[in-house]
Parts: sequence; structure tokens; C-alpha cells
Amino acid sequence: MDIKPFCGWRYAGTREMGVRLAPPYDVLTAANKQSLLAGSEYNIVAVDLPHVPPKEVGPDEAYRAAAERLSQWQAGGVLRQDKPALYVYQQEFELGARRFRRVSLLCGVRATPLGQDVIPHEHTFAGPKADRLKLTEYTRMQLSPIFGFYNDDGAVPAMLAEISQRPADFHARLDAPGQYSAIDETLWVVDDPAAIDRIRLALTKTPVFIADGHHRYTTALNYRDQLRAAGKIDDDHEANFVLFALVHRDDPGMIILPTHRVVSGLAEGFDVCKLIAAAPEFAWKRARLDSLDTRDIDASLRPHGPSAMAVLGPEDVAENSCWIATLRDARSMADAAPDQLPAWRSLNVAILHTLLLDRDLAPWRTADTAIDYTPDAATVLAACKGEGTQGGGMFGVCLQSTPLPAVEEIALAGANMPHKSTYFYPKLTTGVVLKPLE
Repeated sequence: MDIKPFCGWRYAGTREMGVRLAPPYDVLTAANKQSLLAGSEYNIVAVDLPHVPPKEVGPDEAYRAAAERLSQWQAGGVLRQDKPALYVYQQEFELGARRFRRVSLLCGVRATPLGQDVIPHEHTFAGPKADRLKLTEYTRMQLSPIFGFYNDDGAVPAMLAEISQRPADFHARLDAPGQYSAIDETLWVVDDPAAIDRIRLALTKTPVFIADGHHRYTTALNYRDQLRAAGKIDDDHEANFVLFALVHRDDPGMIILPTHRVVSGLAEGFDVCKLIAAAPEFAWKRARLDSLDTRDIDASLRPHGPSAMAVLGPEDVAENSCWIATLRDARSMADAAPDQLPAWRSLNVAILHTLLLDRDLAPWRTADTAIDYTPDAATVLAACKGEGTQGGGMFGVCLQSTPLPAVEEIALAGANMPHKSTYFYPKLTTGVVLKPLE
């Protein structure tokens, strides 16, 4: 890939920095936005989330107001601009009983068609892209980085580790919606031309996989193409480069959480025992519900095999029990999804949807049937008890996380992962560095 330094805009000063940052726009609700703005009128959501929910384009006035607010912050000194730089960006966080550190490189990556130097693994949808494009047109700024991962010989992580030994240029703690623990955010500015050239050279022949941010990347391509078609930019213009946070694929903080399911709105009289009877391709074993560690579902399910998932309904939760379902024969998936890659057919989430939800559950599906998604296993249990925001679910499924090598294999083959199959944790924070497009 071709990377480039950029003149980033950052919040000035060091006070109240944490309350000005936010999780990415697509995990926030209107209530989340108001809560963040109550902490600071300068929180980045005032610019990054002008229309809620961001699943479709909003009124022009919302985006115009966001751009005006951003311009006021720039003119008033709330934000200040660096000279051309790369940035070493570190996030420290807790998950379960362990503490992790994830180190990334913030840089501009030359926009190329998907599948060349930049490799996707997800479908994108028109509505979110329209929202992001409108915001980009008004602000002429990339407000949050795309999460990418790469694989080199270790030279780049070694360089970043050396840089991170010096005093940091920025530190803040983010305690915001969508995170399981507070996240310590640390940034080092790399503006030495020799150091920049060494990092650029080391990544020249290395592709990047998109972990999170497919809609933002496609939006950046669309924006660049608009300007090219109008004859407004050349190949070196900033709009040719997309803000990425590049993480080495072997970084200890490269964590993928499973995304569990809560299914509701099924026909009257449904219970999990009836589903079990309709799903002979699975082996079913009764287990104690308290044998599931909701902080680390992988540790609970992994001993049962790679296809194992926990299925539970309200009656099971009441009895402190659940069902462990495992696929009896891999040929069931080969028969049901013959056009898919073997790596795709082996995914926990693909097995769940292809066989259990799409086929075996069919007799009980209604026009009101819905699936809610959460990376938090405790939320599944609460839903099956009729508690919390996802209460009323007829049954829940807790899954194992998707292995990173499977993501790579499927992406390199030009295929797409099943919907909601990866949840890279934690999300990258918005507001640490903004990348101008002019």
C-alpha cells in the first residue's frame, strides 16, 4: 500500500480531552449523542453524527450545521493543525480479567479499488454511504479512521514500539457508550521525515485488510471519484488518501468478539425443545447456564468444538440451563451452501444462519420475527429473562468469535463474511485526529 503523512487537526490543550472524544458514529444512538454532548459541547459527535440514525441521508441543513461547527472550532482554536505527520496510536483496555494494549499507525492510505491494496470482507449498504458522503462533502474532512490490519515481517511494529518509548503527545481516557471498560488513548506525533520514509518504505508491498469501516472507505472512493470526474484534483490531492489506523494482525490487542443473536417475534407456542426436534443436523447437549462465562464465551464453548454454540430460551434460563449445539457432520453445510468457500462454511455464524435460523426455524417465523445483535452475552441472558432493552426474545444464541485467519482467507478470495460476523474490539475512537481533504 501507498501511505502518506497528513496535516492532522487535533483538539488543542490537554484538559477535558476524554469528554471530547467518542466511539464511532455507527454504534451510537440519539441518547448516546445527547449524553456525550452533555459532557462537552465540543464533543466530536456534534460534527460526526449530524443525522440519527445514520442509516440513510438526512436533511442538508444537518450536515451544513455540522460543517459550520467544525469551521468555528478550527477558527476559534478548539482544534489546531499539525505539520505533515504520521501518528502512533495506542489503546489500552480491559476485557474480562485481562488488560490489553493495541498499537496502530494513523496515516493516509492511497484509495484503490476494493480488492487491490485494500481488501474488504463485508457488503455495504446505500443508506449509510449516502449519509457519510453528504457529511464529507460539507466538512471536507475525514473524521474517524478506518480500522485496517496488515501482515509484515515485524519491521513496522518494531518501529512503532520504539517511537512509543518517548513521551506521548496526547493522552486521554474515554469512558463512553458501547465500551466495556474505559479506554486509555495515547498518541505520538511522527513528523521526522526520515522516520516517515522508513515506515512508508516498509509498507510499500503490504496490502491492508479492512477490519471495520467498509462504508467509510467506499464513501472515500466515491468522494474522490466525484472530484476526479469534475477535474478538481490530481493524483497527489489529499482526497486520494483515506484515514486508516493500521494494526499488525499479530498485535495482542487484535481482538474479535462474537456477535450473539436474540430472536423474537416467533409463532405462538414456540420453544427451544421444538427447535431441537426440527434440527437433527445438530447434536444437542444440556448444560448448566452458570457454566457459561459471559465475559469470555469462547472459553466456555471452545472445549465443545469449533461449531459449538449455546442456545437458550426463557424456560431454560428459569431452570439455570442452556443447550450446547454442535454440527454433527460438515457435509450438512457443504450441501446447504455448495457455492461458499470451506472457510465460510466452517464459521460459527454461517452454520447458525444457514441451517438453524434460515431452515430449521422456518415453521415458526412470522412477519414480526426479528433478530437483534449484541457482542455482550449478558445481554442475551437478560433478553431471555425479559429484561433490558432487548427483552422479549423467544430465544438467544451465544456464538464463538470468528478467527482472524478465516477473515483473511475469505477476503483474499473476494468473498464476503456473513452479516454481523466480526466485532473488532474496542472500536477506534473518533476525534483523536481528523484528516483534511483539501
